[in-house]
Amino acid sequence: MFTTAAQLLDLTDILQSTIERIFVAPPTTQTPDAVAQPGLYADIPRGVFLVRGENVLLLGEIDLDKDDDPPPGYEKAEVELVHKLAKEKKARDAKKDKNRLKKLAELGFEGENSGEMLLG
Repeated sequence: MFTTAAQLLDLTDILQSTIERIFVAPPTTQTPDAVAQPGLYADIPRGVFLVRGENVLLLGEIDLDKDDDPPPGYEKAEVELVHKLAKEKKARDAKKDKNRLKKLAELGFEGENSGEMLLG
């Protein structure tokens, strides 16, 4: 079926004043006497999004009274800092996962895409 742009206007939702919220989880502490540190979050204003209506799903309602409150256990920080910490955490997780897969391979386990390809 061919859909024209005029027909898509009825299926388009406009999301205005869109804000992307990024999080960095609180660091895990190994010692029982360590002081718990909060996680960090930052809001990035994204502006207006146009979304085809068939791709929108209502997951719940927003409580506008609580919308401006920071999430429990998190403190607001600069976007650059949160991006930097998230990137470092992703690199640490990738290294840890690579080491885990290497140890499993030494024991004879093969993860996805790590086996030999047989061409015949």
